[in-house]
Amino acid sequence: MVLRINDTIPNLTVSTDHGEINLHDWVGDGWAIIFSHPKDFTPVCTTEFGAVAQLGQEWAKRNTKVLGVSVDGVEDHKKWKVDIESVGGAKPEFAIVADAGLEMAKAFDMLPAEYVLPDGRTPADSATVRSVFIIGPDKQVKLMMTYPMTVGRNFAEILRALDGLQMSAKGVATPADWTVGEDVIVPPAVTTEDAESKFGTVKTVLPYLRYVHAPS
Repeated sequence: MVLRINDTIPNLTVSTDHGEINLHDWVGDGWAIIFSHPKDFTPVCTTEFGAVAQLGQEWAKRNTKVLGVSVDGVEDHKKWKVDIESVGGAKPEFAIVADAGLEMAKAFDMLPAEYVLPDGRTPADSATVRSVFIIGPDKQVKLMMTYPMTVGRNFAEILRALDGLQMSAKGVATPADWTVGEDVIVPPAVTTEDAESKFGTVKTVLPYLRYVHAPS
């Protein structure tokens, strides 16, 4: 299965350190972020989980749940969270999927065509299991990112992208480097007259580049 933007996510029931969850039920009527890691007790991933924990209030403000995914088991996840809290300075309240059999990694297309996950595996064996998915209330993929094992993810950027997606759901688009409070772009399919009626004053920079104040 190849998962693309606007695809509905697989409705799996998965084991986590918070118990079993059904993905569609878990997403519910809000937004969700799923972020995966190649193995517990790894340096870069520990800092990343710490960053996610630090942003707990920010996710909540945006009606967004977060879910970690790792190829190790539930007991390892529980032990790892002690290290994560120590490093990040915030308790990781989110669940982590125990994807030892790679069911979720395969269903979300996190692996290459050929992969090996032997007994006694190292992080290098599961290095490709390192992705971010932002899911909308319709259970569809809105954004995907995949990182190499050596580059820590920028969760401030993921938060910014989430803001952009939630803004674009109001019928606009966001320009490069956009942050909350800045003007947004009128999509080409919307006429200037319709944009003025819906959003107010339109600033035309180019015939195809028009700005309006961000709708509330």
